[in-house]
Amino acid sequence: MSRKPFRQLSLFLLLGLVWQGCGSRPVKTAPPPAPTPPGALSRTGYTIQAGAFREVDNAVRLTMTLRLAGLEAYYFLYKTDLYKVRFGDFADRRSAEREAERLKSGDVIDDYYIVSPESYTVAKAEQYGTDYLRDRLVQTARSYLGLPYRWGGTTPEEGFDCSGLVLAVYKLNGLNLPRTSRLQYDAGERVKRQKLKPGDLVFFRTGRDDTVSHVGLFTGGDRFIHAPGPGQAIRQDSLENTYFKDRFAGARTYL
Repeated sequence: MSRKPFRQLSLFLLLGLVWQGCGSRPVKTAPPPAPTPPGALSRTGYTIQAGAFREVDNAVRLTMTLRLAGLEAYYFLYKTDLYKVRFGDFADRRSAEREAERLKSGDVIDDYYIVSPESYTVAKAEQYGTDYLRDRLVQTARSYLGLPYRWGGTTPEEGFDCSGLVLAVYKLNGLNLPRTSRLQYDAGERVKRQKLKPGDLVFFRTGRDDTVSHVGLFTGGDRFIHAPGPGQAIRQDSLENTYFKDRFAGARTYL
């Protein structure tokens, strides 16, 4: 075989590679995975919804019963005057149904409903944008205004604490926020006060030491919603309030 055909074939292949590399039809390659934003939270999986109470105290009791059983439970206002409870974070529907049936057979809950991940606000935000998610976080927090504060401790008579409130708000919208205010503070991305956006969290040092001990959800205009303390209802306050201004520890964003 002469060398001439071989050289022609080599030249043809080389021109083909050049054409693919910088012509009008480049070779498609898979894009690199998007980096996880600092402070980003994991998304809530399948959860169980139970109860339909006219009295918030009954929702609190079921919430605390489930918490004592080791489940991350939280109550919320459904529509106008009906309170429901959600709990758990399951990877698939079958696991959630299995747990719900176990609790039902033990007379812990009655009827239940499985909430799927695609129904959460965070999933819809992929279409409507982050501002939509922020707005829903604020609206959820506002639905708790006026409810009695109860420390989220160890008995059925106890209920929300400050960190439990914001945890419930985030979970109801499909995001897993850590349980305590200190962990929430550590998990988020630092944001300056003048850069705060609705849905971010604001933290305070209200104890005797210098550690973070209180948290609220920023609603805009220097206002935030929080569970202030025993004997007081969940309310909205101003960051310009002297008490909170002097104890402000910083703010965090997760979006």
